[in-house]
Amino acid sequence: MRGGGDVARRAFGWSLSTILLVGCVRNPGLVDERGAGVPPRPRVGRYATVTLGGGYFTSREELGRHGYRHGQRENNSIVYTCAAGHIDIAHVRKAADWTAYLTAVFQKKVKNSDSEFSFKLQEPSRYFISLDYPEHWNDMPAEEKERAARECSILLGQYVAWTASTWHEILTWFGYRSTGLVPEFSSAFAWEDTFSNLLGTHVAVAALRDAVHPYDQAVTSALDRQLRKLDAQPARTARRAAQEVKGRWYANRLLLFPRMKKRNLDIGVDDGFVTPWIVPSLDECAETEPQPYPVPTLEGLAPYGFSARLEIEPREMEKDDILRVVYPDPEQGMERIEPAIHFTAIMDHIREDARRKYGPDVDLPD
Repeated sequence: MRGGGDVARRAFGWSLSTILLVGCVRNPGLVDERGAGVPPRPRVGRYATVTLGGGYFTSREELGRHGYRHGQRENNSIVYTCAAGHIDIAHVRKAADWTAYLTAVFQKKVKNSDSEFSFKLQEPSRYFISLDYPEHWNDMPAEEKERAARECSILLGQYVAWTASTWHEILTWFGYRSTGLVPEFSSAFAWEDTFSNLLGTHVAVAALRDAVHPYDQAVTSALDRQLRKLDAQPARTARRAAQEVKGRWYANRLLLFPRMKKRNLDIGVDDGFVTPWIVPSLDECAETEPQPYPVPTLEGLAPYGFSARLEIEPREMEKDDILRVVYPDPEQGMERIEPAIHFTAIMDHIREDARRKYGPDVDLPD
């Protein structure tokens, strides 16, 4: 879908001059009074299925107000959009908040001119970042330096949040269970998850660039704008869309989780965009084409004079299986993967595995 990618490039293009005119990023309330970062609270995703464990559908108007710390006003069900199919709102909100949290963390690191640092997110894996600063960084005028640092932190936060959400999908494909008990394989690369995660990072970037509104309000507005653009439909359409693909994309199962027959394995490693899956048989969305969204990359730091390298050191029980995909020779003794390089090989392995399990069309919507 290269043509759609060109449209997305125009829709999401930001010039350097435009970004430098953006006002200060408001403190989104992600740092407590002691100065320690407050990670996002957990949210429970949904299956876009009419089965036990799925079937919670809603409309754009009923999503409520975003809450980084408190979620009493949130409705985190499934919304259907003509241009992006089913959207898991819990995944959108989680990805947005991790983007914001990481942005706050990275702003502190850049302010201190730290060039190497590591951190852990939800899973046991550890992340390592090497950051190179612009030439004459220490001599840069204070206002220009602040703007560059702020934008670098936002873009790096988006990239790491997106990478971490993809890494979670990879881990669950290999058998990782975040609770240690409940299997998560059924949700690994479910058709709505990857795009929902990506959408959340774009929502966060818009909210963090909002110089007027507090973070929660900015996310609420940015999410609503995105869903309007994607032509969000009423809850009854979302349910009917899930019913339309029953038997083709998923099937009933006696247990709590549906049996997934299709997986969207597109993470943008081929063309830099994720193309969502839409249900082709809905009259409300006749002739609507899926809207690809661009994935964050580290190359986005270049206009500000930064460059970065991200590595992940798996520490889960499944780490050996994943590392063998990237480093077939165990004598190498390598302990880390570099997503920008190695995610392609990992996804090729997952695609082959999926086709053995489910057939040659497992990663195609129809």
